Parts: sequence; structure tokens; C-alpha cells
Amino acid sequence: MSFLSDLLNGVLEIDPSADAIDYDGAWYSWGDLGNTIRAVQAELAELGLGEGARIGVFVRNHPDVLAGVLSAVGVDGVMVSINPMLPEDKIRADLERLNLPVVIGTDVDLERPGILPVLEAAGTAIIETQPVLEGARLRPGFEKITGKNIAYTQPGVIIEMLTSGTTGTPKRIPLKRDAFLQSFRSAMSYEKDRSPDDPPRLRSGVQLLTNPMAHIGGLWGALNTILGGRQLCIVEKFSVESWADAVTRHRPVVAGAVPTGLRMILDANLPADVFSSLKALRTGAQPLDPAITQEFLDRYDLPVLQNYGATEFSGAVAGWSLGAFRKYYKDKPGSVGRFQPGVTGRVVDPETGEELEPGAEGVLEMKARQFGIGDEWLRTTDRAVIDEDGFLFIKGRADNAIIRGGFKVHPDDVAATLEKHPAIREAVVVGIPDRRLGAVPVCAVMLKSGADEPDNEDLKAFAKQYLAAYQVPVRWKIVDDVPRTPSMKPALPQVQDMFTATESETA
Repeated sequence: MSFLSDLLNGVLEIDPSADAIDYDGAWYSWGDLGNTIRAVQAELAELGLGEGARIGVFVRNHPDVLAGVLSAVGVDGVMVSINPMLPEDKIRADLERLNLPVVIGTDVDLERPGILPVLEAAGTAIIETQPVLEGARLRPGFEKITGKNIAYTQPGVIIEMLTSGTTGTPKRIPLKRDAFLQSFRSAMSYEKDRSPDDPPRLRSGVQLLTNPMAHIGGLWGALNTILGGRQLCIVEKFSVESWADAVTRHRPVVAGAVPTGLRMILDANLPADVFSSLKALRTGAQPLDPAITQEFLDRYDLPVLQNYGATEFSGAVAGWSLGAFRKYYKDKPGSVGRFQPGVTGRVVDPETGEELEPGAEGVLEMKARQFGIGDEWLRTTDRAVIDEDGFLFIKGRADNAIIRGGFKVHPDDVAATLEKHPAIREAVVVGIPDRRLGAVPVCAVMLKSGADEPDNEDLKAFAKQYLAAYQVPVRWKIVDDVPRTPSMKPALPQVQDMFTATESETA
């Protein structure tokens, strides 16, 4: 058995009667969690599956799903994430390609239209959990693996993680087992009261899971909390109300939300006593407007500790500690912090690959053991700056530039400028095809609560004050929200569809 499975089994055996998971206002014990994990593992054994087996899991924020993920970890299998937030046709197409020996899920996902016929055709067995944490069973009619093209194993892999699909079709990234374990052990070393060599034990405090486990940050947070012996409050879907309720009931020292969630929290103007237990907020998954950080500081004296990571990196690779934030952030607004120990970064010219001087903007490259590629540099798709003190600034994506008549428009830069408008809570800029110029920028706008709605001419006039003419969006839509990925990032292809579905645009 591996380090993670030994740690999991040790934690589950310490005090089965103690509370482990708060979900929907009810507590479930370590024994409840352990019993469901063992029930899933018994069914895996019945199917002849164990170490190295690919185990599909419909990943949503739910205790039964967490038990399924931990079951795969506990038998040293390969957890294959299936995202139930995708449209049904996308899920069906994904399952058809995967050829899994088994999937684990709850009725709410298994019984969605067309899912069972696809699994039946593939010859995939099904383990369904019994809500909530009441065990698991092989689903009648799906008790055996019957497929002829089943892909049973993925050597050297611990998780096949589906990306969020912000800029297009989601990709499945195989995370190497050795690299993931190295990253996990390193992260444990950074915690004040925790070492990789500690024996399993139960720790005080409740961690909140508000980010989706379908995203690497949410999955990492859930695994780290349970394997660390801490209690976990699972919030199935983020809302300001659910977040504030969890913070108020559990009084954590640190809580988190993605940048979009932080915007919503600020816009709700919650009373200061909601935040009274908190020493910091953590965030990641998408760019953070420095104005959000400053407003939390001004209104609540509450630091926002941003990190930088991705599925491809097996988690975070840079971030802020509370001490470093208090010491340096005033002089480094907008930074995502410094690289974690063991991670080396540089900025290079995107055309020549030449390393650039500190303070120059280029494409970020990194190397670390957790990438699983030895001593090679991993080129990202992010534009970045590393200053002379080693602080990292992410400037936007290098791969979603809009080429308008030969001029390059970076949507993130335009959106950040537009969000300085006093009425705008969030702006999402995308490119759409244009017959004459190739592509042009358009913008979906979400307003702050209570703000007067600006008209298109007002928005265009504001943009012209701060942007070059070719950067100014040619069309605007004021919306309540835009389509989003499970990690609450704007789903850019669907935002483009909002502008292209009904009319074409010329500049």
C-alpha cells in the first residue's frame, strides 16, 4: 500500500464515532465515511479490481462522492474524474471514449438521460453509493464488467483529471503518481503543525469545501483535509448565503472562494462579524483583480492569499503566506506570491525562448519534480512577470489573444480595465469572427448590486479613455451572469455563443 492509502486507513481508525463531515447541516462520523469507503472497496474487489485500476467517479461536492474518491486512493487505483456539470451530450461522449471498467456515482448523476445506456454499451460496471454515507452496492444489471475494449489500467498515474474547459473542450490530464505524491508531501511540510512523517491523527478545526472537487483545487483541498484528520464542511454549490452560513457556524481561521465568489461576497456587503474568526481568505483558479484584495483589506482588514496553479501542475506552484502578505503585499499588489520550494520559474520570449530579465513580460516556464518531466522546463500558456524579488505576476493567457486587423488584443487586459468602471462588477471579453478584420472583441458585463445600468455609449466612452481604439469592444451585453465552468470561471466558448448565435458583427 502507498503513503496515501496508509494515511487514509490510519485516520479512519482513530475515532470512528467522532464527527468528520458536515453536509447540508448534518454531521457524519469518521465511521460513516469509513464504512462507505470499505463498502465501495469490497465491490471493487468483487469485480477483481484493485491496485492500478481505472475507477471513474462522477465528481461533485457530496460526501458519497468524496468516499468514492477516497476509495480509489485507498486501493492505490487511478481516479478518473467525470464532470456531471457538463451537458448530458458531453458526458455521454466522454464516457464513450473512456472505456472504464467501473464508475462510482450517486443516483442523481447515474440516472440522467442517456447515461446508463452508454455505460451498458461500454460494458462498464457501476457502483452506486447509498445516500448519505450509508454504504454502496453494485447496481442491478451492472454487476459485471462485460466490455471488450475496457482500458483497465493507466500505469504510473494516480488521477486522470478533467480540466475546466475555460477556453474550449475540457482535456483530461493524467497526473503521475510519483509527482502527485511528491507535491502532496511537500505541501504537508508547509503546514505549521504537520509533517509528512507524522503518524495519522485527528486535528482540530473545520475546513470549508466551497470550490468544486471537479477542479484540482477543490479535490486537493478535500483530500488534504481528510488525510490530515480535520473536519470538513462540504458546500455542494457556492452561494454567498451558503458560504456565510458555513463561516458563521464553524468559525474557521481561513476560508476560501474563487475570485468570482469573492466579488459576490463583497457585493453582498456582509456585516463584519461574519468575518470575525478569519485571519485570511484563500483564492485561486482564475485571475484576481487587485481591487478585490484591496477592498477586503479596506473593509475588513482581511488579507486575500492568492495562489497560482493548474491541473497540469498537480496543484498550486506559487502563492502567498500570511506573513509574506503582511510584509510585502503593499509593494507587490497584483502578485500571486512566490514560487513554492522545489519550483523554479522563468519568463521567456514567446518567439525565441530566450530568458528575459526580471520585470519583463513574457511567457512563463517552470520546472519541478511534481510535473513528472524530470529536469525539463514546462511552458505554460500564461503571460507573466517575475520581479527582482522573485514575486510572480500573471498578466493573462497568451493563447486567447484576439487578432483584430493585425493588432493583438489580450482579453484579460481589456476586462481588467473595464472593471474599473464604477458600475461594473465583472467584465468578460471574448473575440468573435469578423469578415473584414478577422476577429473583434465583445464584452459581457455584470453590474454591481444597486448600480444604475450604463448604456452602450457610456461603456464605449469609458473604454476609450483607457484603451487603444483597437482594444475597445465593438458590442456589449449587460447580463445577470455568463455561462461558467464548475470552478466558476467564465466558459468562453459559451460566452462567444451569446454574441454569435443571433447576429453577426462587423466593426
